[in-house]
Amino acid sequence: MELQLALDLVNIPEAKELVKEVKDHINVVEIGTPVVINEGLRAVKEIKEAFPNLTVLADLKIMDAGAYEVMKASEAGADIITVLGATDDSTIKGAVEEAKKQGTKILVDMINVKDLEQRSKEVDDLGVDYICVHTGYDLQAAGESPFEQLRTIKRVVKHAKTAVAGGIKLNTLPEVVDAQPDLVIVGGGITGQDDKKAVAAKMQELIKQKSFA
Repeated sequence: MELQLALDLVNIPEAKELVKEVKDHINVVEIGTPVVINEGLRAVKEIKEAFPNLTVLADLKIMDAGAYEVMKASEAGADIITVLGATDDSTIKGAVEEAKKQGTKILVDMINVKDLEQRSKEVDDLGVDYICVHTGYDLQAAGESPFEQLRTIKRVVKHAKTAVAGGIKLNTLPEVVDAQPDLVIVGGGITGQDDKKAVAAKMQELIKQKSFA
């Protein structure tokens, strides 16, 4: 089980400062969609150059032109690139083929997928590396959480690793790690805290305890 830090509401200098603070306690750093919109793939490139030992995920939420966008993100230094599960199979297949050529990985984000169980099975058969349940900001505000969805995909996914995102904080992390995802994605649960380093360290400790339990 690994810990991913999601960076959404920062520019490149702020992102570097934040990652520097918590780098010893995270495994993956995500350049979130808002950062890519504001800063472009340069954000991916600069973070990978500054922190070569961390896995860098580019949250492009690809919906079309899978192969081309994966190629561009890979060239910028991304190790993992996101594609939306709501897209068609041909886009996912193109992304997977290009990722294999580039030596990168594909994470499929199941945000807003209506039939999670069925689509997870289909996506799992397309050769993706991760399938992620994701409760978006707007649904979090309405009180939803991703825990039940995580149990659903854990039940049906046979090949890909599983990931979970959406409002995870230190106090809800035990419930998440009990479900044994491979990747736990945390944004504001770290970035919104006063002592980011301490919170990230506690989260990593909880994850390690569960991984070896």
